[in-house]
Amino acid sequence: MYYHDLETESRARRRKRKWLALETLLEKAWMYSNEFKARMGAAGLTEKDIRHMDDFSRIPVLRKKEIIGLQAEQGLDWMLTREIGELRRIYQSPGPIFDPEGADADYWGWAEGFYAAGFRPRDVVQMTFSYHLTPAGLMLEEPLRCIGCAVIPAGPGNTETQIDLMRRLPVTGFVGMASFLRIIGEKAKAKGLDPRTDFSLRVAFVAAEKLTSTLRHAVEEMFGATVRQGYGTADVGCIAYECEHAEGMHLSSRAHVEICDPATGEPLPDGETGEVVVTPFTGEYPLIRLATGDLSRIVEEPCECGRTSRRLAGWLGRADDTAKVKGQFIYPAQVGVVMAEFEEIECWQMVVSNPKGKDTLTCRLKLRSGAELDHGEFAQAFQARCKLRPAVVPVDELDEDAPRLVDDRSYAE
Repeated sequence: MYYHDLETESRARRRKRKWLALETLLEKAWMYSNEFKARMGAAGLTEKDIRHMDDFSRIPVLRKKEIIGLQAEQGLDWMLTREIGELRRIYQSPGPIFDPEGADADYWGWAEGFYAAGFRPRDVVQMTFSYHLTPAGLMLEEPLRCIGCAVIPAGPGNTETQIDLMRRLPVTGFVGMASFLRIIGEKAKAKGLDPRTDFSLRVAFVAAEKLTSTLRHAVEEMFGATVRQGYGTADVGCIAYECEHAEGMHLSSRAHVEICDPATGEPLPDGETGEVVVTPFTGEYPLIRLATGDLSRIVEEPCECGRTSRRLAGWLGRADDTAKVKGQFIYPAQVGVVMAEFEEIECWQMVVSNPKGKDTLTCRLKLRSGAELDHGEFAQAFQARCKLRPAVVPVDELDEDAPRLVDDRSYAE
């Protein structure tokens, strides 16, 4: 039922274990991470000022937008505690942000979550996250191999191939976005197939988008399978995951998670909504008190599954002007780099919507007087930098002080 004993340890034992892990991490970061030493120095702190768990929140939070600038100005190795050539892999996410992977087995910590969702040895799992540059595909494949599953590296898209794989192979597990699994099921039904009887799918582990109860129910009914979700980032890996009861997401045993005031970085009382701040115990790339920009709250009530960790109530929105679209973060500053490449554009705005539950990204562009824009060339340049291909909509009027990013998505539970 459990992947390891850490999932059922007492609260006192967990607090002690996590503080020992944080002490080790802080000592290593202070010795080798230029980023951490600079951040502490700017706050007038040394490693001697952080002696207890209650002191930990004195460390200033680190934001993703700061990482983009630090990596661009100082280089990735400025943030590492070991030689860059000793890493196992180096990925790149939109931003752009480099995401280094250390050498430990299940470095990103997802095996615990997969096992809680119901994945078991000898499952055949269809992986539909990308294997190209971004970490999701390999990040989530390795824990499945640790459990003992066989993995089909299908990658995203290619719906016809995805259907063929599920029809011809005994695929019992799916990893990807719930909305994509629904598309696979709908297209399979259009081909005269019944996903319940013509496929062998038993469990799906989904991430990278908001999972509403409506979407979960639709996919579970379509395939006759269990759908459980995980929550993490490309920077730190697993943060939390659902068990069979799907009543909130259990906090991972391999990180320290706080819910903080987005303005101050100070921890909030349990039950209050705030920003998720994460410190993974991985030492090669010490992202200490990483502010994710995501909002959630802590659920303290015991879970029927027997796991004793606290839980997140789920994704409750964003605390900044960043949006996640189809599993990719969109940063206005990053989009601005693309816009600057086209002198025809006078003013712009990104709009995210989800008609019929499908995320759509639209570029609203006001062009300079008399200018013409090659929409195809623009969309291609946008996709090359931001990993997403937008719809392009010319507009006659757009205020210069209009918000650069508007998230108009609504979710029917």
